[in-house]
Amino acid sequence: MPDWWTRFQLRRERERTSPMNLDLSAIAKQRGIRYFLISYTDLMGGQRAKLVPAAAIADMQKDGAGFAGFATWLDMSPADPDLLAMPDGAGMIQLPWKKEVAWLPADLTMGNAPVGQAPRVVLKRAVQSFAAQGLSLKSGVECEFFLVNADGTAVSDDKDNAAKPCYDQQALMRRYDVIAEICDYMLELGWGAYQNDHEDANGQFEMNWHFADCLVTADRHSFFKFMVKSVAEKHNLRATFMPKPFANLTGNGCHVHVSVWDPTGDRNLFQDDSDELGLSGSAYAFLGGIMRHAVGLAGITNPTVNSYKRINAPRTNSGATWSPNTVTWTGNNRTHMVRVPAPGRFEIRLPDGAANPYLLQAALLAAGSAGMSVQADPGPRYDIDMYEQGHTVTNAPKLPLNLLDAIRGFERDETLTGALGMEFSKSYVKMKTIEWNAYSAHLSEWERQNTLDV
Repeated sequence: MPDWWTRFQLRRERERTSPMNLDLSAIAKQRGIRYFLISYTDLMGGQRAKLVPAAAIADMQKDGAGFAGFATWLDMSPADPDLLAMPDGAGMIQLPWKKEVAWLPADLTMGNAPVGQAPRVVLKRAVQSFAAQGLSLKSGVECEFFLVNADGTAVSDDKDNAAKPCYDQQALMRRYDVIAEICDYMLELGWGAYQNDHEDANGQFEMNWHFADCLVTADRHSFFKFMVKSVAEKHNLRATFMPKPFANLTGNGCHVHVSVWDPTGDRNLFQDDSDELGLSGSAYAFLGGIMRHAVGLAGITNPTVNSYKRINAPRTNSGATWSPNTVTWTGNNRTHMVRVPAPGRFEIRLPDGAANPYLLQAALLAAGSAGMSVQADPGPRYDIDMYEQGHTVTNAPKLPLNLLDAIRGFERDETLTGALGMEFSKSYVKMKTIEWNAYSAHLSEWERQNTLDV
């Protein structure tokens, strides 16, 4: 076994067994923590938690916090034994707005074995498989969200009504208290927050922080959604990451920037300064995997009925949807599914705000890794405006038109389903099919207006 791999494994083991990761009782005393939120994310992206007093955290680390899996969106029955959430001390985040509470991401177990359908378990297995090849994925996410009224029917700022509201200075500063508070917390947590803006839709914002190891990014992404919603509620507002909450406005994307590094994290294996776009052969092969598996990926990156109101939307009030509908890639051009904004990385613009933070990273890693394993060709680069000239591209696959097409695309993609694990894949397809069937059984007002008198 190579020396670098041995060193890498030893370093990871030291980190895993360090006192900071294991002795949460001591950490609680040092930091004044009274309670821990032991949290996991279910298949539908719901965040579930138990509030555990610091006096009991040592027992929770040993035995896990018990849940009834059927009571959340997991493919389980009432007859299944306890689902045990094992807290990961390495991912602990002390709530900046309530410092007596610390959030702990957890890995689900049942019968002393990891639960294969649990999203964080799926990602950790994908990371471990990639690490066995001497590779690590680093990523950053651009989370867009709306600040809306209590029932979600309108944006919260009635003065925010410009036709082109992107980067609107006045609208941004009218929500200064909310945005600055969240940004201050990210700075305090050491995330490297670096810019915040009003996005392309009225009432919509985006906040950016530095990229990191993909598991760290997934934990932060999960916590960010919790934090944004909590701060919004504190200010008597409501935050939503719903992909398309308003038909006439740009939807909530969750663009992901990815790059692959050596195990030390010191060398970006995607960067090649001799290439026109600054990408290496490995980067193009990873991109080839994303392109080859895009239809199946959509079932994970765009996981709701509403997701397909965003990626297949007509022109919005601002003049553009800023979302893709065709499997194409380009240089620095925002009208395609993937763009290359700078050397050594690319941005995947397909995912939306409903994406499960852990499954998002796992699926991209699985698709990209599959591409690298066969040196997949990403296909032709298009530098056209896809919104104006997309009709001229006749040989590129279209993205799914609805959730059912995406579920079927994912189910057919044996590379993706195999990489993510059959326990997960079967459960995910089952739960998402139930969701689609529930939607299909719903009688909408549109149907009444257009069919009542036929």
